[in-house]
Amino acid sequence: MTLEDLRQKALFQNTIDVWIMYSEEKNWDWYDIAGYTDFIRHIHSNAVKMQKFPLCIKESGGMFERGKDKAKFLEELSHISGEDVAAYTLKLSNEVLHAIRSFKKMDAPTKSDI
Repeated sequence: MTLEDLRQKALFQNTIDVWIMYSEEKNWDWYDIAGYTDFIRHIHSNAVKMQKFPLCIKESGGMFERGKDKAKFLEELSHISGEDVAAYTLKLSNEVLHAIRSFKKMDAPTKSDI
């Protein structure tokens, strides 16, 4: 699935799902706390309008590739404080998609590295 597919489902999405879809597009391991926090910093630095999103860990849904549990990822994020580990809602406009896709992950492990 791509970010455009995600946008087709709903124009407003949470940053966790956006991070997962973008990581899938780039063949990155999305289960990377440091990568997610860098991603959120990048989004903030591009002045993307976001609203904090109270994401319920128990209802966050499902297992992803290789059995990685999104709820476990969120649980790990919840043990860290700061704006960079929060979940946000954002509008997947063309400008926001451009800002998202301009994010480059340093030392990005791919799924094949795992």
